[in-house]
Amino acid sequence: MTGLTERCLGKSGMKSKKTIFNILFLLLVFGLTMYYVFHGEDMEALSEYLKQSNAWYWLAGTVLVVLFILSESVIIHYMMRSVGQPTILTHCFLYSFVGFFFSAITPSATGGQPAQLYFMKKDKLSMSVSTLILMIVTITYKAVLVVIGLVVVIFRPKTIMKYLEPVLGWCYLGVALNVFCVAFMMILVFHPTLAENILLGLVRIFGKITHFKKEKKLVLKIESAMERYRSVADYLRKNKRVIVNVFLITFVQRVMWFLITYLIYLSFSLHGVDGFTITTLQGMISVSVDMLPLPGGMGISENLFLRIFRPICGKELVLPVMIVSRGISYYTQLIISAVMTGAAYFIITDSAASQRRWNGD
Repeated sequence: MTGLTERCLGKSGMKSKKTIFNILFLLLVFGLTMYYVFHGEDMEALSEYLKQSNAWYWLAGTVLVVLFILSESVIIHYMMRSVGQPTILTHCFLYSFVGFFFSAITPSATGGQPAQLYFMKKDKLSMSVSTLILMIVTITYKAVLVVIGLVVVIFRPKTIMKYLEPVLGWCYLGVALNVFCVAFMMILVFHPTLAENILLGLVRIFGKITHFKKEKKLVLKIESAMERYRSVADYLRKNKRVIVNVFLITFVQRVMWFLITYLIYLSFSLHGVDGFTITTLQGMISVSVDMLPLPGGMGISENLFLRIFRPICGKELVLPVMIVSRGISYYTQLIISAVMTGAAYFIITDSAASQRRWNGD
């Protein structure tokens, strides 16, 4: 028992250190981003531009942020019900807030799903089913970006490309990384045996080159993970209608988030460019930064926004538009999700503890 306790405390300590590292890294990137954005700027003029804007559009943008997060909750609830897993919709709301918070503070959004699984486990949901559902959510989430990115780079609409010209390299990199990611996940899903052989082969080659001591343990983990991927493949084959519905909901979800930029554009009494163009350009920024190892694409998102939207908003207004747009779409989302993540700890953890006491555990 003592040994088990020590191991649990050790794992808890490692998780705490990783969380502290992620927060420190987030603060570092945030500080550098703030320096880049505000260095040499006229803060008094910036303040005046912000005061003159229409805050009702800001409120509408904040509402879209909340709807964007809750859309994932609807997807999780819908898919859980489709496989016979009873879920509480309000708890699904909390899973989504938790996922977006940890995704926002970790490089490449890697922390979201493990945190969601933690709370799903507290709710006594099947870990294999929960992993399956969250993996499908990830695939469709990135698949929407792939569709948007490929449509733009293949058909190259003139109204869009003329604004993307200064950052085309980032756009191509983002599309390539997202296509690779989705393709790799689809291989895992539809050809799990091939994927397993590739992964095991790479581990064995790495082990021979580096004399990796934990090769056998890693092989066992891969084999266990591949069992879950096989269940994903079975689910996708048997529930094509569900997957199509999830993709459509996800597409609407993403468009709502991209639309925030257009609302902020209007809040500064700008009307020269249509909503479709601005929404698509914001979508291409997301395509470009989604796979980069930065929390929330911080730093590079601001850079791309300023370069793309300067001819649209003008030299004087591009910075205030970017500050409000990014402030609502990312930083407001981060704050709301952080508050709701705290609520999740009390609501779900206390609920689980009460259930254990009721059962006499």
